This record gives sequence, structure tokens and C-alpha cells, in this order.
Amino acid sequence: MNETSSVRPYRGVKAAERLAARRSRLLAAGLDLLGAEQDFAALTVRGVCRQAGLAARYFYESFTDKDEFVGAVFDWVVADLAATTQAAVATAPVYEQTRAGMANIVRTIADDARVGRLLFSTQLADPVIVRKRAESSALFAILSGQHVGNILHMPANDRIKAAAHFAVGGVGQTISAWLAGDVQLEPGQLVEQLAALLDELADPKLYHLTETAAAATAASPDPAATDASW
Repeated sequence: MNETSSVRPYRGVKAAERLAARRSRLLAAGLDLLGAEQDFAALTVRGVCRQAGLAARYFYESFTDKDEFVGAVFDWVVADLAATTQAAVATAPVYEQTRAGMANIVRTIADDARVGRLLFSTQLADPVIVRKRAESSALFAILSGQHVGNILHMPANDRIKAAAHFAVGGVGQTISAWLAGDVQLEPGQLVEQLAALLDELADPKLYHLTETAAAATAASPDPAATDASW
């Protein structure tokens, strides 16, 4: 196929639109396979294309290899979840924003188990997924810290950063346990529990540790050393 025929419209659809449509089909197929209940260790380019109903050559017009594809599926799902969560938060009153964000996340996972398994299931130990989860956690921690700072009208500081990482890690672990059945709550109950815990992190006192208290903490004896002397 020459360059002219590859870019000209086909049945009224431009080449760029056809490419985007094929990429979307491949990403959707990837979510089907990566978010399936069974182990996806046998994921192959051929399997992805079969799921998408496309020839293998169309895979390589969008992705270099399987690892790039897995990363793209993860990024696609995270970007969609982040966008809908930010929209839910933006339309809620300040005192309801945490609950609105949690409600959107939990509702999305409850409605589509594939998303929950891809983003939070500990059964997915693929190196690309593990790396992408770490990257997304760091991003959500930054956004969470900015949100807390805006609520408290405080500039970013390391205490806010620490709380943000604590919140993101805790929410992720709790959702993972919920998906595994270790936490047996209805979706609405899970939202209320997580929102209540996160609201506690908006207490201004957590971010105004006095120099006297900090010095006292630093000067306190090491419990391990004390125990060893008994």
C-alpha cells in the first residue's frame, strides 16, 4: 500500500480516525484480558488481536511490544478514572468532596470489576503493572496533597505530603482487600468508611506540630534501647 492510499479516506473515514478506532479496540481488548479473573501470564499479541478482532499488523501500528501495550492499557484506565473522579470532586461542596471522590472510585470498580482488578488486585504482579501502580500512586498522592492544602489554606509541606502518601496507600490497600473479600462491606459502606477516615486527615492540628513537640519527640528515648536495658 503506497503512502497516498494509506492516508486517504476509506468509506468516508479518515486514516487517523481509523487508526484511533483500532487503537481503542485494542485497549478495550487489553482491559478484557488484563482485568479477567484468570491469570494473564499467557497474554500474547496474537491473543489481544483475536480479542479485538484485528489482524496482528494493526497492533504494531500503535504499540512497539506487549510491555508498551500493557502500560498503555493501564494509563488509559487510570486517566479515565482520574478524570471522572476530578469531575465528581469539582461539582461537590468542599465538605463533601472527599466522599464524592471515593464514591466515584468505588462505584466505578463495583460497576466494572475489570478496572478494580487491573488497578488494585494483588494477583496482578506483572512488572509493568507494578511500575505503573507506583507511578499512579505518586501522582494521586500529589493531587491529594494539593487538595488537603487547598482545604486548609496551607502551602505544601512535608507533613501534608506524608499524609497524602498515607491516604493513597491506605485507600489502595483497603480497596485491594475489599476486592479479595477480606473486607466485606457494601459499596456504600466502603465509601462512608474511607471518606470518614480521610476526613480525619483534614484536621489542621496534624500539620502544625510545634517545635517544642518535635524536639520532645526527637529527645525521647528509643523504646528498643529501653527494653534492652530491663
